[in-house]
Amino acid sequence: MTALRVGRTEIPGLFDLFAEPQSDERGYVVKTFEVRAYTEAGLSSRCAEELHSFSKRGVVRGMHFQTPPASQAKTVFCVHGTVFDVVLDLRMGSPSYRRVVTRELSARAGHGLYVPEGCAHGFCVLSEQAVVAYRLTTPYAAGHDAGVLWNSIDAGWPITDPVLSQRDRRFVSLADFESPFTFETREV
Repeated sequence: MTALRVGRTEIPGLFDLFAEPQSDERGYVVKTFEVRAYTEAGLSSRCAEELHSFSKRGVVRGMHFQTPPASQAKTVFCVHGTVFDVVLDLRMGSPSYRRVVTRELSARAGHGLYVPEGCAHGFCVLSEQAVVAYRLTTPYAAGHDAGVLWNSIDAGWPITDPVLSQRDRRFVSLADFESPFTFETREV
């Protein structure tokens, strides 16, 4: 099985993860995590929790993050279906502060993201159904669970009237958000 490849993006600390699906008559296998690849790229391979979310077409989940001292990095792969994935840099002092990066992630493509602490993450389901897998560096902390309103950021969302949770509807707009995150300069 081929190695997981890691590539830089426009946001410091946000990395594209490229896994090459291995196919045969039975189906396919995708390697979504490899300690060596993470170590060589300077990414945290710590895993406190892993979860999967199941969503239907038109659902938007986001834009989520945890505040310090419970902030977390996450690895995200779509393991079934296709999603429009969005990452927003919320780290004051970052050269990409408030910049957005979007990617289409799908199970067949084997493309994922490593989202650093201080970035909000969300997605919109493009297929009939989608399952997104998250590997988190710190456990869920209810008192630090937060987000910004999905449509307050310029992400080019492919939807105007999504299915949203009550929680996601109540997030503050990006214009009203006071960031608790600061950018730490380090070579990654």
